[in-house]
This record gives sequence, structure tokens and C-alpha cells, in this order.
Amino acid sequence: MLVTPRTHVIACILFERLVLRKARSFGLLCISEIRGSDFRSFLGDVRMRDEFRKTVKRLALFGIAALWLIEAAQAAVDFEREIKPLIESACLRCHHEAADEGGLRLDSRAAADATIVAGDAAASSFYSRMLLPAEEEGAMPPEGPRIEAGQLEAVRHWIEEGASWPADAKLQIQPRIVFTAHVQPILETYCISCHAGEHVEGDVDLSTAKTAFATDGLLVPYQPEESSLFAVVAAEKEDPRLMPPLDKDGPLSQEDVETLRLWITQGAVWPQDLVLKVRARSTPAAQPASPDDMELVRKIHDQIVEKDRLQAAGEMKDYSAEVPQTGAPYQMVAIEGGEFLMGSPSDEPGRNDDEGPQAAVRVDPFWIGKYEVSWDEYEPYMLTGVERLKNGTRKDFDPAKHSDVDAVSQPTTPYVEMSFGMGQYGYPAISMTQHGANKYCQWLSAQTGEFYRLPTEAEWEYACRAGTTTPYSFGEDSEKLDDYAWHEGNSEEKYQLIGEKEPNAWGLHDMHGNVAEWTVDQYLPDYFSKLKPSAENPLVRPTTLYPRSVRGGGWADKPEQLRSATRRGSEAAWQQQDPQLPKSQWYLTDAPWVGFRLVRPLKTPSAEEMSFYWNNSSVKP
Repeated sequence: MLVTPRTHVIACILFERLVLRKARSFGLLCISEIRGSDFRSFLGDVRMRDEFRKTVKRLALFGIAALWLIEAAQAAVDFEREIKPLIESACLRCHHEAADEGGLRLDSRAAADATIVAGDAAASSFYSRMLLPAEEEGAMPPEGPRIEAGQLEAVRHWIEEGASWPADAKLQIQPRIVFTAHVQPILETYCISCHAGEHVEGDVDLSTAKTAFATDGLLVPYQPEESSLFAVVAAEKEDPRLMPPLDKDGPLSQEDVETLRLWITQGAVWPQDLVLKVRARSTPAAQPASPDDMELVRKIHDQIVEKDRLQAAGEMKDYSAEVPQTGAPYQMVAIEGGEFLMGSPSDEPGRNDDEGPQAAVRVDPFWIGKYEVSWDEYEPYMLTGVERLKNGTRKDFDPAKHSDVDAVSQPTTPYVEMSFGMGQYGYPAISMTQHGANKYCQWLSAQTGEFYRLPTEAEWEYACRAGTTTPYSFGEDSEKLDDYAWHEGNSEEKYQLIGEKEPNAWGLHDMHGNVAEWTVDQYLPDYFSKLKPSAENPLVRPTTLYPRSVRGGGWADKPEQLRSATRRGSEAAWQQQDPQLPKSQWYLTDAPWVGFRLVRPLKTPSAEEMSFYWNNSSVKP
């Protein structure tokens, strides 16, 4: 049996234990058999009379408590609090708009209509399939632990009540938290040493479900905000309530805190017969050394320098090329270096405060992609069919068999089809993290002997403006935007083929709209106040994972968000539906409008600089 807050069984058991057994201990069930004279004698005994009064009072209190529990168990099921977390963690990954396995969707009440019969749980396959043994065909969920009995009862009760499901409820894929796999290691490593046994600190015993739930308010299933356990582990470093405290390896990592939050949100299911024991804080087993290291960067750097030496110096020209390993074509446009006025004037329509004050900036010559990187280029890098560690290293890497290109980290296999049904060949690649874009640049560089990276914010805006000072590269008239860009008003709610719209004056397509594009820089709202006068090749070197700067706006954006000076910072929310813990370093599940464009500077940097450009997204949040 597992601990759960909602079940009639618990209420009945509690009533039996708290009332009937207590009654038996005082012999009250035999009172009716006492003859009248004996009863008067019984009450005449002062000790027995006092004991009887105390017992009646206790029974009244126990009865009230038991009745309250029964009433609570029969209360209406709260969809947002009790059903939604279950669907998000155990069902939604395989049953939403972009992945409707078996033709079943559970991302809205309307979509789930075929599987939920309001008022009749037995006729609802959503419920009945959860009852099937794991080995039976059609069992839900098909993998992982079965749905716990108390959760099943909540689902049954919810359906019988009418399956109320708010029309505006937003469901998002969440990791499914299993106590033994995810929560037990945290509690045993950081909590049990002080909160189990004979001398528990603060009278909080976490050794079993029974002792943990006995502490009032420690765990309130489905309500992390009301659970004191979550409050103390999520407290700030300076907060004296923080657990574990700073002198005992506190605070927990953000991943561990989030795991506990999700566990409570999903019902705080805890196997009742499990006894937790102290777990030693061992150093994780060392991962195999990654071949994607500084030595690899130096080898690629040497290859690029040698190719530069062999090529005759001359005028920069546009060029077309193919990715050597795949044959995917790409084109690069030569951009002469120069000075321009970066940012927007204070009176530009739609302007944001982070776009100024304008500043004169100089950039060195570079090539930039004529088009956004397409799926034709990116997908062979992303989908390799090779088993990889989470950091992208081949599990089977052997320097005797594999090349420098194989040594570059590449994405792990995604959980879903990453174009989300919007189109692949000839369309822009999307939803990669900045790290994924950076490593693609390294992968391409290792093959070509040419140094590729993401553009800086300054390079990107310089190329986008193409010599103009107006809101758009084609002028001020937003009525012309349809000729140059895919945006909210004409995209039909999806990205479109690259290169279909008119280019800017320097021959670059889709600089406005279609997909927003990664740059190298950390996003700073006060970027311009930090620029030095006549800054040359400005770059805000990232120190945190969020926010990073993206430019250009995308297919879902309004016209003013596509202006040459518009800036935007990345957010952790762009990975909100990623089911992994910790979140993937390769995919943005909630940003299907972010892509990137290549840059190749004329001047080849040092190996250390190359390493920075290819690995700067490895910093912690």
C-alpha cells in the first residue's frame, strides 16, 4: 500500500483504529451488558467514573476526526491539483498534438473526449487502461511504474463526478517522479542522518512514510507551496530555515529542489513499507574522459591555420559549399568590415528600452550565412543513431577508429520530432539550445578546415541593416514587411521555406522573421551603456546560461519585433516541457521559433578563442 491523501479506504481504516479499537481498550462495548445496579455501582466508583468521562470525551474527539477524514475523502477532486499533474507526468509525453500515439490526445478535454465518459469511469478507457497489468497490451502508461492506487481512486472519483476539466487549462509535459528512483536518494543523502532514529532534529522523522506524514504540514500532497519540507529546501542561502543548512552541504541543487517540488505536486507518493537509511555521499563514478577537449580544439585550430596558409590571400568573395560528410549545401556572403550606428533612435516606433542609446560600433570583415541553417544541414548532425552520454560524447569512441569530427559532441536522440510537423527539408532548423548551435559550428569547422561560429550581436545587426539606419533593412514602411519576412500576420502559424522572401541589400534572406537567431552574447538590458566609445568588435562574454541574446524575430512575432534593433533574451521557460531532469543541453521544447545562422570571421582566432565560441554554453545557470 502507498501513502496517498485521497481514499475512502484510509478514512475507514482510521475510523476503525481511532474509534472502535480505542473503545475496546476501555471495555465500552461491554457496557450495554452491565445490569442497572452494576452500572450504578460502576458510576459510584470515583476512579471508574473519571475514567469513563475521559473516555467519552476521547471518543467524541476521535469520532469527529474520523468523520472529518471521511468527508475530506469524499470531497470533489480538483482537476488542476490532482488530475493535471498525473496526466502531465504519466501520459502527455505520448499523447499530445505532435505525438498522438494510437490516435489518442490528452492535451485538452476536447481532445480527450473519446477516452473519457463523464460520469462513467468503467466506460472510460483513460481509466480502465490504467487498471491493466503492465504486460497487457494497451496498458497505460506502457512503461515505468503503474499508477498508484490512491491516484487511480482520484481518477475514478473525478470521472464519476463528471470529469470537470477547465477549458483554459494549459497542460505541459513534466518528468514523472518515482520515489525510489528520484526522491529516496535525495532524502537518504541529505536528510536522514539528522531526521531518523531515536534523536531526530526538530521532531521531524523522515525514515518512513508513516513518520513523515505524521508531522503536521511537512508534506501536503499536491501542494508544494503548503509543504514545509519544500519550503525549507527551497529557501534562500541567507534564510535560517534552509535545509540542509550551509554547514551540512546545503543548499540542494536546483535539480534536486525541482525534483522534490514535482514529487509533491504529483501527490507525494511514498511506499509505506520502505525504511530510509543514511546514504554515503560518494563522488559520482568518473565519466569516461570526453575527447571533445582542448586538445581537440587545438587540432582543429591547426588544421584551419594550415588551410589559411595554403590559400592565397585575396579579395573576400561569396562562396557556396557542401557539408563534407553529408553533402548538404550552404552559402556564405562576404561582409566588408565597417562602422555603423547600433541600436535604435528614441523615437523609432515599437522601440524598447534595451535598444539604446545608439552607439557607433566597428566590426571586422566576416562571412555570414545567406540563409538560416536548414534541417538539411542540421538534422544529420542531430540524428546520428549513435549511443551517446548526456554531454554528447559517443559511448563507443575509440581514437584508433574515430576521427576528430567524431570526437565533437553531438546531440542525444530527441524525445519528439523536433520540427513539430512544420516541415523539414528546405526549412530552418529550430529548437536547438545555444550549446547545440555552438557545437554544430565546431562540427562543421572540423570537417571543412574553416572556422565557423555564431555571430555577435554587433555582427548580426550590422549584417541585418546592410547599410541602413531605418527600422527595417528595406526602410520604414512596415506595409512592405510581407515582401521580406514571415511573421505573425502571414506565416500561417508555422515557419516557412528559407529564402522565399526578398533579401536585404547585401543578399541575406530572412534576417527579419521566419526564425529568431542565436548570437554569441550574454543578453544585458543595459548593453549599450556598457559599450566603450567607438567600440570595436563588442562582445558581452556569457557568464550565466540565461539569458543569451537572440535577434531577428520569428514566424510568431509581431512586425515591431522583427526590426533590425530588436533584442530578446533567452529564458529557462524555453525548456519548460522538457521531461528530463536535469534539462537537456541540446533541445528547447518550448521555442519552436529559434534557429541560427553561421558566421566565419576573416581573421582566424587563437585556439583558446575558438574553444570559447564553441563551449561558452557549458557554464551553469
